[in-house]
Amino acid sequence: MPNENKKSEFLEKLNPYVEKFKVYRDKVLALNNDSLEKTVAIALSICFVCAILVSFSAVALKPLQIANKAYDMKRNILDVAGLLDEDTDVDQAFDSQIEAKLVDLETGEYVENMDVDAYDQRKAAKDPELSVEIPKERDIAHIKRKAKIAKVYLVKEGDKIKSIILPIHGYGLWSTMYGFLALEADGKTVQSINFYDQAETPGLGGEVVNPNWRALWRGKKVYDESGEPALALVKGTVDPNKPGAEFQVDGLAGATLTSVGVSNMIRFWLGRDGFASYLEKVRKQS
Repeated sequence: MPNENKKSEFLEKLNPYVEKFKVYRDKVLALNNDSLEKTVAIALSICFVCAILVSFSAVALKPLQIANKAYDMKRNILDVAGLLDEDTDVDQAFDSQIEAKLVDLETGEYVENMDVDAYDQRKAAKDPELSVEIPKERDIAHIKRKAKIAKVYLVKEGDKIKSIILPIHGYGLWSTMYGFLALEADGKTVQSINFYDQAETPGLGGEVVNPNWRALWRGKKVYDESGEPALALVKGTVDPNKPGAEFQVDGLAGATLTSVGVSNMIRFWLGRDGFASYLEKVRKQS
């Protein structure tokens, strides 16, 4: 009964305001339609009702938005893994063939004491407790901070790892580009790349999502003989007969700064500040 008593007390306190509102409502409705006061009052009432409806819609649709975002992320991961076609059951394919793991970027070791499904790397990168500031001289991807823990995705066939999908991001010309780089199980050969969030110039830097350009990455090597990241975009077209062609991808025509941004992003995330320690362990195990 305590809740009932509180409810009654609240309604009793609210009642005088309700009565005042009714009096004012009747006064406004009795005014001439040309009255400024009536026009303003009606306009404010409509704005108030619309604000309530928008707020209610935002709250009610939030679970659906979260579900759609998760579904879209699964699609992008399956796409870069080469497991997506028109008939693919996204949830079933993801659950049966993809395993998400958390990796400590400093040590390269898997993190087992955290909920991998609940972890959001993009949010963690903005949290001072879960991220680190990147020294300016090493921040070639221009991202300022990075999460201490990264979420990687393993494409598995039974107990065997077929490929490794790494989250990458870095600044292009107009935007921070977010994507995935898929490597073969050897940890040094590119399987595919895609960008699921970018705002580069359509037809120029925006060609990072073009399937034809993405296909050029397949089979490229990411590390040179010394173990340093060597994969980069070049100006123009790669000559396959020249030495070093295995470390080169055609640049984006008319989009020099976006091309440089992609190259820097790859170098950063395959370097010591990124996944180098983890990929070293992968290569040793394979």
